This record gives sequence, structure tokens and C-alpha cells, in this order.
Amino acid sequence: MADSNVLARCNLFAVLRGIEYLAEHDSECAELIKDTNLSIQFNVKDGPRGNLSFRDGKVQMKEGKHKSTILLYFTSPEHFNKMIDGSGNPIPLKGFTKIGFLTGPFMKLADKLNYYLRPEGVLLDDPEYFRINTEMTAYTAFFALAEIGNHDRKGKLSASHMPDGVLQVRVEEGIGVQLHVNKGVLSCVKGHHEDPRAILSFSSLESAHKVLNGKLDTFTGLGNGEMSMRGFIPMLDNMNPLLDMIPLYLA
Repeated sequence: MADSNVLARCNLFAVLRGIEYLAEHDSECAELIKDTNLSIQFNVKDGPRGNLSFRDGKVQMKEGKHKSTILLYFTSPEHFNKMIDGSGNPIPLKGFTKIGFLTGPFMKLADKLNYYLRPEGVLLDDPEYFRINTEMTAYTAFFALAEIGNHDRKGKLSASHMPDGVLQVRVEEGIGVQLHVNKGVLSCVKGHHEDPRAILSFSSLESAHKVLNGKLDTFTGLGNGEMSMRGFIPMLDNMNPLLDMIPLYLA
């Protein structure tokens, strides 16, 4: 069973972080926020705190408490998770004059997240949609993996066995995600590291898509060449149990 607090952290720091990507790669979303300069603080009682800022057409998710234009309060992790599922509403404590942004552009951004992360029908047949879906899924999955490794009871056990260093995940066509390990604490960063200790590579977007959606297991992927591992393999061995836990939190 998923821990509601860990789920709230995954929703805040992995799922909602996808708005960063939308601002850069979806022209409709970029147009929505091009003149927006504000920040939204999410405070969850007995749960995570995070800040989503919109500045000069760019979006940034930051962990913790920061200065904000809008402050949204949630009475529990379950309350926050209901908002993400579309069955609950936040309690605004600050920024009442900016509520129009929440009910307008922000809701449209949330709808776009759902559109790309939960494909329906034949959407995946479109190459551009397939690319965006796969890249967003990869970023969401590995940012969630860090939250699971840091806060889930079983996840922390797996993370504690991971050697220190940087594990680079990359798709040969371009995108990259860095998983930093420091004494069992995980953090995730977009991009490519100059000197990773270990590398997990997918041969193509199609291969990454199959693994991230449970259509290809890692053992088969390694055997048929759609995936490869090199470097300090114990980092990768101890990451695999965390990969298996992602569907529990990102169904």
C-alpha cells in the first residue's frame, strides 16, 4: 500500500514538476504563462512543502517554504492527493486577488499534465505526442524514485545500500536524468553529468517508453540490447527495487 505522505511528495515534486517541462516544450502552455510573474506555495500539514514559481516564461519547482504570491494550505497529505486526483480543493490563505490564475491558466496547465501523462486512444501514435509523453514520464518517474528512496520505509532500505555517486540515466536520443546518492539520500537533477559513477542507457525513446510503462522488464531489455548498464554496477543493482516501486505511487 502506498504511504499517503510519500504519495503527496511524489505528486508535488515529481508530477507537478512536469509544469516546468510543459513551459519549455508545449507552445500552448508557454503562451499561457508568458506574462505571468508569481509563485504558488503549497503547504501540506504533516507533509511536504513546495513552491512553484513562474518568472519570465519559465517555471521552477523548489522544495521547502519560500516567498509566494499565493499560499495554498492542505489539512493532510490525503487532502493534497485528492486535489491532484481532481476530487478535492485547496484552502487559499494568501493571494485572493490572484485566484483567477488558479482557476484559469493553472487549471489548464494541470489538464495538460493529465493529457500527456495519461494517454488515451491513439494519441501515442503521433510521434510528437509520443516523444513528449515519454520524456515527461521519464522525468516524473525518476524524481518520484528519489522521493520513494528518501521517504518510503522499504525505499529507504534500498537507498541505504546504494553507493555514493551519480547514476546517469539517459536515452540515446538526448534526454538525461541524474540520480545523486549521498549516504543513502537521493536527489534528482535533469541533464547529463560529466563524470557519472554508473550509467543506465536506453537505446531509444521506444525502449524507454516500454520500460517506464511496464511493457518491458529490465532483464529482457538488457538481454536484447534495448538497455545497457556500465560503470559501478552495485549502484544500478540497488536502484532496481526502487524502480519496481514507482508504479505503486504513479499508477
